Amino acid sequence: MDVFKINKKADPLLKGAVMVKKKKTIFQLFWHDRYLYIIILPVLIHLFIFQYLPMYGLSIAFKDYRIGQSMLAFGSDVDWVGFKHFIRFFNSIYFFRVIRNTFLNSSYLIIFGFWVPIAFALLLNEIKHTRYKKAVQTMSYMPYFVSTVVVAGIVLTFLSAQDGIVNILLENLGYSRIRFMNEAKYFRSIYVVSTIWKTFGWSSIIYLASMSTIDTQLYEASKMDGAGRWKQIYHITLPGILPTVSILLILSIGNLMIGNTEITLLLYNPAIYNTSDIIGTFTYREGIRNAQYSYATAVGIFTAVINFILLSFANRVSKHISGNG
Repeated sequence: MDVFKINKKADPLLKGAVMVKKKKTIFQLFWHDRYLYIIILPVLIHLFIFQYLPMYGLSIAFKDYRIGQSMLAFGSDVDWVGFKHFIRFFNSIYFFRVIRNTFLNSSYLIIFGFWVPIAFALLLNEIKHTRYKKAVQTMSYMPYFVSTVVVAGIVLTFLSAQDGIVNILLENLGYSRIRFMNEAKYFRSIYVVSTIWKTFGWSSIIYLASMSTIDTQLYEASKMDGAGRWKQIYHITLPGILPTVSILLILSIGNLMIGNTEITLLLYNPAIYNTSDIIGTFTYREGIRNAQYSYATAVGIFTAVINFILLSFANRVSKHISGNG
């Protein structure tokens, strides 16, 4: 129960009737919402263990670390080397290749893939037949729950030069077979299409949820003014989901220098490194396969800094243009 006290210094015209709410202590506030904190506790523990605690290991980027050695910052038997591994990456013959491929592959995915779930959600929102709408939604969500390994296996099977269905169709149409997975020029298209197919249905959920919050009276009023469906989409639906679109676009730009490492790792091979090798696959080879832990960590820190700069820049531009950030 809230405790009140009379404000004796109140305006005389109020005759001392002003009631001032007494502030609660931190412990009282915590105890009042204790059940909510209990619910969120597992999430906080997970974040601390898997997101914040490992950040201490970033210090090995400034050391010559080898497995089995101590990672303690003080009293360590590991030699500090400063920015040695960062300089090594900048001078590497692979630096420009992995930076270029990561940026281009992620950019193509944003350019050709970001609008797909938005368009799909807009079209799905216009379907009035409930059963058909649910069926289409379910089918679009299914690829997201398929393992990335399985998706990569499907892609490799379909594009196989020997018995892949794509090459069989090309041959039946009079064209020669194409070795898709051995020619670098095809990788970016394969990467973008396979990623879009796997994620567009699931990504559309957040846009559909945003559309459900738009006041239906706006649509009714527009109908009375003679607006058709396309005008309703353009003047009501799109402005209604614009804040959501802005936030997701900012986050996508913030991940520009990461890329989809999983699908790339499963699809690429040395023959197409020129267009497929990205920062994620490079750090995997150097850190896991070659046991260059300090070097791989330095590359990861460099990527994180670039992503942070891109995220901040995109957020500032979005606020300036649309007012959302």
